[in-house]
Amino acid sequence: MEVMISDRLAMLPPYLFADLRRKIAAKRAQGIRVITLGIGDPDMPTPDPIVQEMIRAINDSQDANRHRYGCDVPVAAFPEACRNFYKHRWGVELGPDQVITTMGSKDAIAKFPMAVMNPGDIGIAPVPGYPTYNIGHVFAGGSTYYVPLRAERKFLLDFSEIPTDIAKKAKLLWINYPNNPTTATAPLSFFEEAVAFGRQYDILICHDSAYSENTYDGYSAPSILQVKDAADVAVEFFSLSKAFCMTGWRAGCVSGNASAIKALSLTKDNVDNGTLRAVQFAAAKALSLRDQLVPKINEVYKRRRDMVLTLLNENGWHMEKPVSTIYLWVPVPEKWRKNDGQPGYSSSGKFAEELLEKYGVVITPGRGYGQTGEGFFRVSLTYPDDVIKEAVEKIIKLTKE
Repeated sequence: MEVMISDRLAMLPPYLFADLRRKIAAKRAQGIRVITLGIGDPDMPTPDPIVQEMIRAINDSQDANRHRYGCDVPVAAFPEACRNFYKHRWGVELGPDQVITTMGSKDAIAKFPMAVMNPGDIGIAPVPGYPTYNIGHVFAGGSTYYVPLRAERKFLLDFSEIPTDIAKKAKLLWINYPNNPTTATAPLSFFEEAVAFGRQYDILICHDSAYSENTYDGYSAPSILQVKDAADVAVEFFSLSKAFCMTGWRAGCVSGNASAIKALSLTKDNVDNGTLRAVQFAAAKALSLRDQLVPKINEVYKRRRDMVLTLLNENGWHMEKPVSTIYLWVPVPEKWRKNDGQPGYSSSGKFAEELLEKYGVVITPGRGYGQTGEGFFRVSLTYPDDVIKEAVEKIIKLTKE
């Protein structure tokens, strides 16, 4: 018997990073050496103090609950650490009912629409943007209205581009700064505008803050919850994955609007059993050591950023240094863009395809983040320096053919 996929899965395009992994595997199966700069999975090990706390908790024979469901015997220290983190980092006071432990941010982003949307509801998402926003809407039986992020606005979402009739119907609006994939940042005034928009149209503003701690050159990213009374209309998704090199640990939190947090909690009660207690203890330790651990990690990304930009800018690009995220959002060379606008043509896809075929290098084509990601590709800085340098040199070599 052949099992057919559900209609909701059929509505989704191939998941961007799953598609990349398949392409990498196929090339390697052919015996081809593949270098990838495509996926944002830190190559640095999780810092020792976090690992040691994990080991301590796993081995704590006095804790009879250490291997049980994380939801049944949650670690009070982790949500408390999240609240302390927000207070220390942004001066934001959160009540116990305004924070929930999550298995990273992707998991929470996918589940959240099921908590607050009904079939037929609309969620608003930026494009280019993280594919999981739309995935969550589709799984909840809703649909997505996309708002373009434009280079001329430095990739800041323009609320005036959301039609009034859409704003009146929509349940959610996703924003993401520091931004993946464009690396754009937003001032606090932008978040004030977002909160005002949410209040005007009774839309819940969902801020994906996964990269708030990956910043450079003295820049410090704001939180939407710094805006006065933001928790009336906003929630913020925070993850330890990128800032603390903990992608596989699946640790994060959602903070803000108490009723939204309660709705997400009810959803989680029905579909997951929480995070292993040892991970929760380790995540609490990580947040308490943020000022000690994160700057050292960011120094590595900063060094790699500077190395890549030097190579690119010496070879025809004219890019400014982004002050956030673990990526570079690189324009596709003009040679590949001459057919942009023709039906079915993707300059970022064509460039990425030729790079993989000729040199075994994987980058993420901008089109994978939506139509307005066309003309760019994303380079991840989460690989060893020598690997990044070799890959970028091959990118440059392709452009000179």
